[in-house]
Amino acid sequence: MSIFTKIITGEIPSYKVAEDDNFIAFLDINPNAKGHTLVVPKKEEDKIFDLSKEEYSSLMDFSYRVAKAIEKTIVCKRVGMSVIGLEVPHVHVHLIPLNSMADIQFSQKVKLSNDEFIALAKSISKNFE
Repeated sequence: MSIFTKIITGEIPSYKVAEDDNFIAFLDINPNAKGHTLVVPKKEEDKIFDLSKEEYSSLMDFSYRVAKAIEKTIVCKRVGMSVIGLEVPHVHVHLIPLNSMADIQFSQKVKLSNDEFIALAKSISKNFE
């Protein structure tokens, strides 16, 4: 069972910003930038291209909607998307507010307090459609 499955089942807390029957989006607790969000299918699958075409398309649609909510919440030049998949064996999309190329390189991190995470998750969630 992956750490993301434990988040999905509620065994581990998260700063959830959006959820439906098939996907969940929550703030990354070690973010590259304020608003860095992970979008995860509830079905545990290791590799993104092992998803069916329908599951992949649905993941991208849900990610699009989360990215639009991030854009309405965080001042940034754009929201970047990265799918790496080596750090956790469960498909996940990184949505990262970007102001420079360095923001997506996973070498710089920002620190947020618990209260800042809670407020940010509520703000993005409010903008999710």
